[in-house]
Amino acid sequence: MPGRRGRARGRTRIHGTDRLRRRLAELGGVVLDASTAAVQASAEAVQAGTRDRVRVDTGNLRDHVGIYYARGGLAAQVGWKDRADWYATANELGTRSMPAQPALGPALEEERARFEARLRDEIRRRL
Repeated sequence: MPGRRGRARGRTRIHGTDRLRRRLAELGGVVLDASTAAVQASAEAVQAGTRDRVRVDTGNLRDHVGIYYARGGLAAQVGWKDRADWYATANELGTRSMPAQPALGPALEEERARFEARLRDEIRRRL
């Protein structure tokens, strides 16, 4: 018997919704793992780029570029945290008597342009 506006009434049964719910719940873990891996790879790329660009006298700054993870690996800071490496800022920004020779900034900007593709590729690879 037609319902409103001449449409026939009927019932629809969808099979597999329980399986779909389970699979969607599993995806959260896959995306989280892929995101963590992408952040780690990105941080390592910034670290390597900084090491390649940093001014080298004794090699201390080149050898002490660190990666510091937070939020379960979903955030990373790259740089120098040791007080003995205070002069990294002088190298990065320059002083009155020394021109800037940025290393961390350019490495970060280079990776910023790649991060979205890195994250997308990592998620696709795991799915």
